[in-house]
Amino acid sequence: MPQTMITLNTKGQGLYEFTDEVAAFLRSNQADEGLLTVFVRHTSCSLIVQENADPDVRRDLKSFFARLVPPTDDPSMRWVTHTMEGPDDMPAHIKAALTAVSIGIPVREGRLLLGTWQGIYLFEHRDRPHRREIVLHLSA
Repeated sequence: MPQTMITLNTKGQGLYEFTDEVAAFLRSNQADEGLLTVFVRHTSCSLIVQENADPDVRRDLKSFFARLVPPTDDPSMRWVTHTMEGPDDMPAHIKAALTAVSIGIPVREGRLLLGTWQGIYLFEHRDRPHRREIVLHLSA
């Protein structure tokens, strides 16, 4: 069963599409059918399948999550105790808990069975740049 790890360098909060890298993994392994598991090895970012046509969707998602879970220096977040790594750290963990660190995508005839406008994204929840590791595993 093929498996690999890819690395994405982020520049701060936002959505980073990596659908092409996943498709290249399937091509290089001459995948036919199966289930692709995508897993991110971090606790302050997450994975989502989302529209990849209109960049407003990514902007609006980022804005929504910023309003839902503001930084800990916001008065509404006074209850947070984990603040050692900065005001974006605990909110990043909360956002990751609300989304997913692992997703499954069916594969048929070597292709991801994503919808027309769907892409695979790393959702970075931290303000500063990070190097994120993502495991791809194809099960037959």
